[in-house]
Parts: sequence; structure tokens; C-alpha cells
Amino acid sequence: MGDVIQKMITELLVVARTRRVSDIYVLPQQTGYQIRLRQLGAVMTWRRVTTQLGRQLITYFKFQANMAVSENRRPQVGAMTWPGPPEPVELRFSTVGDYVGRESLVIRVIYPYHTGQMAYLDRTQPALLRQLAQRRGLLLFAGPTGSGKTTTMYTIARELAATVLTIEDPVEIKEADFIQLQVNEAAGMDYEALVKVGLRHRPDVFIIGEIRDMVTAQAAVRAALSGHLVLTTVHAQSASGAIPRLTELGVPLAQLRQVLTGSCYQRLIPRLQDGPAVLLDILAGDHLWQAAKTTTERWRRTLEEAGKEHAISMATAQKFREG
Repeated sequence: MGDVIQKMITELLVVARTRRVSDIYVLPQQTGYQIRLRQLGAVMTWRRVTTQLGRQLITYFKFQANMAVSENRRPQVGAMTWPGPPEPVELRFSTVGDYVGRESLVIRVIYPYHTGQMAYLDRTQPALLRQLAQRRGLLLFAGPTGSGKTTTMYTIARELAATVLTIEDPVEIKEADFIQLQVNEAAGMDYEALVKVGLRHRPDVFIIGEIRDMVTAQAAVRAALSGHLVLTTVHAQSASGAIPRLTELGVPLAQLRQVLTGSCYQRLIPRLQDGPAVLLDILAGDHLWQAAKTTTERWRRTLEEAGKEHAISMATAQKFREG
């Protein structure tokens, strides 16, 4: 690989690491390629390069991730560890070619997590999460990609000092003290099969990466009914919206009322100093079944107070008011 492409890749990953970018996009344009970065939900163009340079960039990452370099039309996925500096980060790749064979690449950047170092906009929320986790049952997390849901689940599980088994597609965070299983449907290892295997290991805590379908939803509920704490994510635009999402996936409401301990909606809120902070909208107890399909008054009040204290800008408070 030439010095130019090597230098660009190093610069790109250093910039991504420094800015805590969640996704890198290498996208074909009419003339050349555009490299874009996603940071806290906003996407900005980092650089425009020639077609040749864009293809070299994609080829390099595919080679490093043991993907088929010669295949540029069919979807592929891969992964690699970038050594840093200052510390290693995990990269997850997805490529696909368009109708004329121009390939695009999306890189998910997964950072190491460190228990106790997460900043919360509402400082009472870590204690509340620990209280909910002690009750066992099903604890749901919703929020957009890159909002830190997996990090939150891992932090909760780590603080419990329990036997933890994770089932993910793919494993995003490496944790030596957890039993980590990865979905491989081609080998017959889907979510349902891995939950069955997991139950035989008798863990205290399950982390199920994402509930995507009826089979996974029912497997998660069965694990919670058996007395485990189950932490999982679901696609929804509010904490209360996660509940009808599970009923749409075939979970009977009676079962859900029996196992659901709490539902949380999470965002990373940009602060004026010290980087972003987690904000959760947490529903538990009777509030699970009474809340409207939007953020709660507690969420909005936290943002307003943070704006008045100049922890965040008033524009940020307004932007995230409805989630």
C-alpha cells in the first residue's frame, strides 16, 4: 500500500478516535468518493478523494478484515482491531455495491468502555439503574445508533459482580469477565439457540444485543421469566414506545407485565465542556403503563436545568427536548 493511502487511513482513524466518531462513511459520488463522519447524530464531510483513492481505502480495510477483496457488488461484513494510539478500538465494516458496481463502505467505531467513567446529565440515574437491576426481570433500552446503549448495559452488568452472558450480533465490546457469544446463523447459532445454550450455563445476567424479531423477543422474555436479569435493546423512539414494539413482535401483554422491570430511552447529550453525557428517560412500576408516547417531564426538566447551569447550550436543550 502506498504512503499516501497509509497516511490518510492513519489520519482518518486518529480524527475519528479524537472526536469520538461513531460511524465513518466512504461513499461513491459522481466524481470520486466522499468520506463522512457521524458524531453525536450529526454527519459532516471530512474529505473528498479521487475514485482511485476511495477504492484503495475500501480495499485496504476489506483485506485487513479478511473480506473478499475481489467481490465488490454483494454485501459483506467484517471486523478488525485498530491498535491506536492512544488505545485500541474495534472497527466493524459493511460494504455493498450499487447498481453500477460502485462500492460503498460504512465503518462502525466501537470504543473501550471503562466502568465508572460514564458521565450522566442526571446524576441520580446510575443509582436508579442499579436499583432496577437488583429486581431482575427484563430491562429494555431504546435510542438511536451510537447513543451508548451497549456501554450502559455492560456497565450495569459489570457493577453487579455477577456471572454475565452476552449474546450479540456482532460482539461490540470485549469483556474478559463475561461469557460472550456471537450470533452465526449460517452455523445454526441464532439468538434463540444461543439463549437456550445460555440458560444451561446458569448466568445471573443476560445481555441480548438487540430484539429484532418475534423469536428473539420471546427468547428474551422466557429468560426473564426464568428469574434472570435480561438487559436488551429494542428499536423505539421513546421509553414507553418500547412496550408496544414488543407486543407487535408477539409477546403477550400479560407476560410483559409479569417480567418488565423498566424501560429506558437513551441519548448522548453534547455538553459545552468535557464531552457528551448520557441522559436516560427511565420508566418503571406503574409509570410503564401510564406514560404517553413521548419523553417524560423529568427528561425535559433535566435538559432545561442543564441549560440554565450552562452545562449544555439552550439550543441543545431544545433540540433534545422530545428525545
